[in-house]
Amino acid sequence: MRRVLNRSTGLLLMALLAVLSAPAMRADQATARKQPPPPPAKAAQHVMVTPDQVKWGPAPPGLPSGGQMAVLDGDPGKAGLFTARLKMPDGYKIPPHWHPTDEHVIVISGTLKAGGGDKWDDGSMHSLTAGSYANMRRKQSHYVAAQGETILQIVAMGPFAITYVNAQDDPRKKSSSN
Repeated sequence: MRRVLNRSTGLLLMALLAVLSAPAMRADQATARKQPPPPPAKAAQHVMVTPDQVKWGPAPPGLPSGGQMAVLDGDPGKAGLFTARLKMPDGYKIPPHWHPTDEHVIVISGTLKAGGGDKWDDGSMHSLTAGSYANMRRKQSHYVAAQGETILQIVAMGPFAITYVNAQDDPRKKSSSN
């Protein structure tokens, strides 16, 4: 009988402690909920760019000469998402090539002629006018040409890389052999 009383007394004491400490725990939880979340390690800023603020420069060496590029957000040379614009003069062509990541392309102005595959084929190219969208899938060969001055917006994961199907088409190899 004494054993039962001790056990019952112990259970009763545990229950009493739980009841008495519950308001304190609830108060701590309420205080914690009222605290604002800690700020992010690096405060993110909105990126807003108007057309007159776009800063054009030469396209990267992996693209044929004559094109211009403007980076709107991110860094194409580093891992992570970036947004850039490519301005191509009329007749500008990028021979069959592929990228290690998907390339999301929006035609801002002009007409982009785009085809898929390892060999250039004018007859299979699609005409994408201003407002058109294309997703050039990773590691799938494609080629493009500008009809009239054409501006593209490209969203992709960096680092940006381009591999030409035919090594002799790579402008980086042409400039190093001259």
